[in-house]
Amino acid sequence: MTTTLDKELKRQVSVEGEDYVVAIDPEGLRVTGKGKRKAQVELRWRDLLNGEAALAVALNASLSQQRQPTKPKTEQSSDRATKPVPKKARR
Repeated sequence: MTTTLDKELKRQVSVEGEDYVVAIDPEGLRVTGKGKRKAQVELRWRDLLNGEAALAVALNASLSQQRQPTKPKTEQSSDRATKPVPKKARR
C-alpha cells in the first residue's frame, strides 16, 4: 500500500559535488541549488504524463547549448596564424 502525497517532501541530493534540494509535492517536483531560492528545474506531473516534459527538456537543452560563450578571435592572432615567420639573417 502506498501513502498519498498530500504535502511537500524535501530531500537533499549531491550531483558531481554540488548539493541540490529536491522538493516533491502534489503539483510536481523542483530541483533547486542548495541555498538558492529559484528552482533550476521544475516539472509538473501533468506535463510529465502528457509528454510535454520531453519537449521542454529538449528545448532547455538546445537553449543551454546556445548560451555557451565563444571566445572571440582577435585580428593579431589570425594574422600570426596566416603569415609565415621570417627566418633570421645569417652572418
